[in-house]
Amino acid sequence: MLVFGLSIAAASVTVLLLLMFAATVLWTMPSFRLLLDILARNIGVFPISVFVGGILFLIYFFLFSQRSIGYIEEISQGLEEIAEGHLDKRIVIRGNDELGALAENINQMAGSLKHSMQEERKAEKTKSDLVTSVSHDLRTPLTSILGYLELIVKDNYRDEVVLRHYADIAYAKAQRLKNLVEELFEYTRVSYGGMRLNMQSINIVELLQQLVEDFVPLLEETGMVCRLEAKEKELFIEADGHMLARVFENLMMNAIRYGSDGKYLDICIKAEDKVVISFTNYGEPIPVVDLPFIFERFYKVEKSRSEEQGGTGLGLAIAKNILELHKGEIAAYSDHKGTTFEVKLVSGGRFS
Repeated sequence: MLVFGLSIAAASVTVLLLLMFAATVLWTMPSFRLLLDILARNIGVFPISVFVGGILFLIYFFLFSQRSIGYIEEISQGLEEIAEGHLDKRIVIRGNDELGALAENINQMAGSLKHSMQEERKAEKTKSDLVTSVSHDLRTPLTSILGYLELIVKDNYRDEVVLRHYADIAYAKAQRLKNLVEELFEYTRVSYGGMRLNMQSINIVELLQQLVEDFVPLLEETGMVCRLEAKEKELFIEADGHMLARVFENLMMNAIRYGSDGKYLDICIKAEDKVVISFTNYGEPIPVVDLPFIFERFYKVEKSRSEEQGGTGLGLAIAKNILELHKGEIAAYSDHKGTTFEVKLVSGGRFS
């Protein structure tokens, strides 16, 4: 369209210049004036002007379109490379016209396609890694259960006390296997789009107060005290209350499991740009080398201690995914003063 317009404009200007030249310079030449007079009487000035303008238009259109034709060939070659799988290929944008817009759209398409393929590969790798991790974590307790059951079936024990001991160990391993399967089901449901949130207006202060009450027996059993601090009595957010309770329960359970030596579990609720909830225990700190990885699935700071406490290595990964579904965040900080898990959620804008 731009080439077409330029060609018409150039042809028109050239015709006008020729007419002016003919009227001022060539008109003084008798022979040329006679020729023009004959042409004007037999054909007419207007048809002659149109004919000359048409010829000039074709000439200008050919000249102007050479650059566009070359650019079209460049775009076509770029498309062929992209179609062959070279998704890093980018076409140079040589203007703000239609062809420039086409080149930009092709570049964006190639970038989007590359991102989609990378995400697909990442998802496939994640699923493959998950299967590998699950196979290992399921095999360990299952092998142990089968080993103790084999001792019982073959009567390979001294007395009833040893039999009961073997049975108790097999039962404990079976319970751990059950917990692992349930946590795994929960993780896949949260991570791979199998869960839909039931968003409602939730008073986060009231929710945490209720959870603290529910944990009182376990806190007393471990000799801990939970201290809840909230400046507002009501602080509302839009969230799935059941799923948030799942996150907070996991953080409180971890604090009790691994921070009981510190005697206190402090929960602080603050209203800033976002709602910030922190869970702090004063037990043994998390090693610095482990801190960046604690939200990865199946990661355990101390494998033996985690298994003894019934941990599966999936709880924090599930909590992180649930919070991301709420457009929230979670972070962990740990030193000799204490270990804090900090949750940030979008505020509902109502507090008192």
